[in-house]
Parts: sequence; structure tokens; C-alpha cells
Amino acid sequence: MSHHLDPAGTAPVRVGLIGAGRIGTSHAGLLARRVHGAHLVAVADPRPGVAEDLAGPLGARATTDADELVADPAVDAVVITASSTAHAGLVVAAAAAGKHVFCEKPMGMSLEEIATATQAAADAGVALQVGFNRRFVPDWAAAHRLVTDGAVGTPQILRSVTRDPGLADPGGVPPWTIFTQTLIHDFDTLLWLNPGVEAVSVHATADALVAPDFKDAGLLDTAVVVVTFDNGAIAVAEASFSAAYGYDVRGEVFGSAGMVTMGDGARSSLRLSNVGGRHVETARSDVELFGGAYAAELEEFVTAVREGRAPSVGGHDAHRAFAVALAAIASVESGAPARVAR
Repeated sequence: MSHHLDPAGTAPVRVGLIGAGRIGTSHAGLLARRVHGAHLVAVADPRPGVAEDLAGPLGARATTDADELVADPAVDAVVITASSTAHAGLVVAAAAAGKHVFCEKPMGMSLEEIATATQAAADAGVALQVGFNRRFVPDWAAAHRLVTDGAVGTPQILRSVTRDPGLADPGGVPPWTIFTQTLIHDFDTLLWLNPGVEAVSVHATADALVAPDFKDAGLLDTAVVVVTFDNGAIAVAEASFSAAYGYDVRGEVFGSAGMVTMGDGARSSLRLSNVGGRHVETARSDVELFGGAYAAELEEFVTAVREGRAPSVGGHDAHRAFAVALAAIASVESGAPARVAR
């Protein structure tokens, strides 16, 4: 990546954010108050008043027009937290305008969209980062370093778990969300934790166990996915939208020389032990559990822009994870294992 703003890496990166939903609200607050080197200058959201409500208290301007934000010469970089169906088009538009891009996952809703967006950023010479936040959680990052350093030998069995506390609106969940929005994190994590290999096949089972009345509308709320890699390693990813006890994300890499585990969903290391047993406070949302990781991934993006380098997670990673998600969908539809597209 050659296009950057400041050879000395000292100028603030002026960021415009597109999409003022739940994650957009969290990211905007972090960019305005916590991410070193970032200056939140604008927020765009098409819903009347929504951008104003978010931008005003943060000292940023608001607009209902994403195209206007992208074209604004006062914006150096764009953070995309809009609806997933808009991601790829916004990446292409931002890159064409010479803006660096941070895009939440998935970066597109097809491999073709993701490839087009990745190429657009490469052609424009701008930084492109994808929001796979689990890579920036301290214990997960430490696990990756240990695996890469050979501490567990050759990975043989991997596991990744994502359990969400609940479904506020089962009727508002688009079909295949459990694979394209939720387990996409697990697929990226499993590829990242098994360096140097590729996923070759997927066997997935999924059902509507939490809200069965919505199954006919396409809702799948419980899934288990077995991923086989080209070196023979096997991974299991599972997800549920009904963890009554809190937001639960865990992982494990078992190898020829040992094992590393990470994540327990605890809000802190505090434990209360009394006559009723042993108790721990659990996080109730991804923003709560991964607030530090969200800040760290945005810090990585801003630092990459200021240093004129590629971020550590980009379009290639988005493509690989989405290919596994598509194979999982194909496997559920056929009831048989499915090959992972390259």
C-alpha cells in the first residue's frame, strides 16, 4: 500500500463513519474519544435525525447522504458500519474517492463482491481493513502468537464458540445470518489460528431451536459446523442465539505438542464464592465483552493509514472467511459436506 497522508505518521486521520446503528454508535464513540490519532469529523445515516443524534455530542457533523460524506475532502478515511448489503459498494466508492477504508464484516454478500471491493482498494492504493475484532482480543492475540511460535506443535483440532444472549426480533433476522454475520468471526478465527493452511470442506448442521416459529421465514438460530483443512486438521465452530447466561465466546487449539484455550465470557476476573456456589459476572453483549478489541482494531487501522502500510487483516481474509460461510450454507441446503471455493 503506497497511498498515505503523512510520511512522519503524525497527522490525525480525519474519519467519516457510515451507519449509525449499534456497532456504528460504538465505533463512533471510540474514534472520537479513545483511538489515538483519529479525529471523527462526520457521521452519515439515511434515517432522519439518527446521524445528528450520534454526531452532535461527539463534535462531528451529520449527513443523511453517504455519497456526500465519501466525497468530502475533509474526510481522509471511511469506517463502514452500514447494512451488510451495502458494504462492498461503499468500499468501492470510498476507494475511488481516495479514502482509506475500514469495513465491518462481511465485506460483501458474495465472493465476487468481496473480490471487486478488495481490488478497488488495491488499485486506489488505499488501506483496507475488515472488522474481524477477535484478532484484537488480548488472549486470542496471545494464542495466535503461541500457535505461530510452535508452542502447541501442529494444530490438529480447533474449536470456536459464539453464543449470543438472545434474539430481540426473530422476524428481523435475514436468512443465513448465523453463518454470514455470526459464525463469520469464527471462520476467520479458525483460519487465523491455523496458519499456512486452507479450508477445503465444510459439513454444517443448523436449525431453529430458539424460535422455531420463524424457521419457515429462514431463521436458523443454532448451528454446528465442521471444517476440514488441507493439512488434515479439523475444526468445529458452533453458534447459538440463546445464551441465557450472557455473551459467550471461546476458542481452543489442540496440537501435537499441547493446547491453548481462550475466552470465558466473564466481565472481569472477579469471582464470588459463597454457600450458593461460585459466581461470575458475565458480559451481555459483544460491545461489552469486546470493547477493548473494537478500540484496538480501529487503532490498528488508523496506525496503518498514518504509517502508509497495509492493515494486518484485509480483503483476502474477508474472502476466505466468507467462502467458508458459503460452504456452510451449501452444506445445510444439501445435507452433505460442501467444498470451500478458492
